[in-house]
Amino acid sequence: MDIGLTVGDSLDRLERTIDGFDLAEFSIAEGADLEAIDTDRLEASLATASADLCVHLPFKQVVATPVPEINEAIVEYLAHLLEWSGSVEAEKAVLHGTIRNPHDTDLRPVFAEQLEAIATAGQDAGVEVVVENVGHQKRGLQLTVLGDIARETDTSVCFDVGHAYMEDGDDGVERFLSRYGDLVSHLHAHDVRSRGDTHIPIGAGEIDYDIVSTHLAGFDGTVAVEVFTDDVSLLRDTARRLETHLNTSNGNQRF
Repeated sequence: MDIGLTVGDSLDRLERTIDGFDLAEFSIAEGADLEAIDTDRLEASLATASADLCVHLPFKQVVATPVPEINEAIVEYLAHLLEWSGSVEAEKAVLHGTIRNPHDTDLRPVFAEQLEAIATAGQDAGVEVVVENVGHQKRGLQLTVLGDIARETDTSVCFDVGHAYMEDGDDGVERFLSRYGDLVSHLHAHDVRSRGDTHIPIGAGEIDYDIVSTHLAGFDGTVAVEVFTDDVSLLRDTARRLETHLNTSNGNQRF
C-alpha cells in the first residue's frame, strides 16, 4: 500500500508536506490553464521526495447531462486533462461521480457510457481513472448506484470513507465495502463528524474505521490522506492509523 497526501493545486503545500509519503494527489482546478502549471517544479518536487503522482480532475465538472453535445464536450475536455496527466506520469486520476440530476434514472445509462469513454481516454493516456463517491453532494450519485455502475463498466473506484459516512453513516461505509470493496483501487482517508466537520484527522471524528479494517485488510492500492491541514505531525498520525487499520505494516510502521 502506498500512502500519500492530497495537496490541492498548491505546489507550495506539496513541498511543505510530502516528505516521507509515497505520493501526492494534485488537483486540476476547473478551467485551469495547463500551460501555467509549473510542471518542471512539480516533477522536481516529486523526484526529491521519491514520490509518485496522482491527479484529481476538476471537482465541479459533472460527468453526464441530458444533452449529447455537452456530454461529448465533457469527454473531450477530460480526455485533454488526462493526456496532460499522462505527460507528467500520473498513475491515477480521480473523477467525481456526478450527474446533472442524480435522481433522474434515465441519465444513469448515460453516466455509464460517459464513464466508459473517460476511462478509455485514461487508458490511452496511461492513467487509471478512479471514480469517487460523492453521494452526499447535490449532484453526486448515491453509493449503491455508483457501485453498480462501476461494476457494470469495470471501472476502478476511489472510495472516500468520509463522503460515505456523510451520506449514510457507518452503514453506508459497511454497505459499499461489503458489496464493492474489490473495485476499490484508491482511498481518500479522513474523519468527519455528523454536525458537518469534515476532512479532519482520523480519530478526531465519528467514523468506525474498524469497518474499513474488516473489508480492506491488507489493501495493496493507493491511499491519499485528505486531511485539510499542513501540520505534518497530524498528517503522519492519520497515515500511521491507516497502517494499523489496514494491517499493512507487518509491525514495521513507517509513520
